[in-house]
Amino acid sequence: MTVGAVAAFEFFLRNWALISIFLTLSVLVGVPALILCKYVRIIVNIFQDATVPMGMEARDYTRVEGERVEFRAFDGHRLYGRFLPSNPNQPVRGMLIFAHELDSDSMSAARYCGGLLDAGYEVFAFDFRNQGESSPESGYKSRLWPSDREQSDVLGAIAFVEDWLERQGRKREVGLVGVSRGAGAAILGAVGVPAVRAIMVDGAFSTDAYLEYLMRRWVSIFAKVRLVYENHPSVFWRFLRWLSIREASRRLNCRYPAVRKAVPRLGEMPMLFIHGERDGHIPVDQSRLLHDLAAGPKYLWVCPAAKHNQSVAVQPNLYRDYSVRFFDEHLAKITRDERLDGAGLLSQLAQPLAEPSRVSYAKYVRPSRALRR
Repeated sequence: MTVGAVAAFEFFLRNWALISIFLTLSVLVGVPALILCKYVRIIVNIFQDATVPMGMEARDYTRVEGERVEFRAFDGHRLYGRFLPSNPNQPVRGMLIFAHELDSDSMSAARYCGGLLDAGYEVFAFDFRNQGESSPESGYKSRLWPSDREQSDVLGAIAFVEDWLERQGRKREVGLVGVSRGAGAAILGAVGVPAVRAIMVDGAFSTDAYLEYLMRRWVSIFAKVRLVYENHPSVFWRFLRWLSIREASRRLNCRYPAVRKAVPRLGEMPMLFIHGERDGHIPVDQSRLLHDLAAGPKYLWVCPAAKHNQSVAVQPNLYRDYSVRFFDEHLAKITRDERLDGAGLLSQLAQPLAEPSRVSYAKYVRPSRALRR
């Protein structure tokens, strides 16, 4: 044995306890770090590529032309929109702002707001940046997830319509209608804006909660040891989700606010949630989570047999009736004798609103066992 080997052996004997602690800590810290790095890398790729169907493919509606206008997003980006006129045979009941889904444009407002237009509501529909006629932003790509860019677009649309209403001598009051990604952007943009009096969203989801659902659903593809991925504690998923969104924000140069956290900040805002029962892309539990977090008058309609963004096509009459009744109640302030909670529409209007309890979203992000396999 060489002198160096003898010296090393003697050093180990003298410091074996310290060396054992160091090795143990290295394993306890290093292995989870390697696992997290691998998970984050793959999840960020999923984050960048995730999408849902529909958008420009839906042509089951008649286009409605309106006055085309240019305005600015809250961060100064140039956008375009159009004022869609209400039914001239009906008195004007109010102004709505429509936020479209990913890869669509302002024209799709006719699909989701047709019944509202017929009832006497005017609609301001705009194109998000990088979509429709609005200017693209260099270095930014529109994705499924509502970012601070879409939030800024909604804020700009609200401010523009407020000024327009004031010039018309009308009250600065609007309702918001959002679909899928536009639904999340509408919720984010409404926080702290007194002019917004009611919000209707279709196929809504929260970035963090939906991402965690996808993580849990697809983890078996890239985690080889089933015992490991089926026994991660909830704190692991929350930390992994946070790391993934943080890395995605850094890599994509934008922020992805949590719609889940924005809903309670809306206070007593009336909200109508619509979701397709057979939505295979955005789980119904996403709308249930946001509905449960809402503190004001809230309604949830799960449309039977409808897929993502298809409730309006599967049940057009109910879609029209529920949307019109909702804005009549909370924007136009039209009182009716009958309740607003018929035929599956859930309501809390008939009872005093209790102090909202803390909602744990863990149960809303777990896919079924059939999906995990």
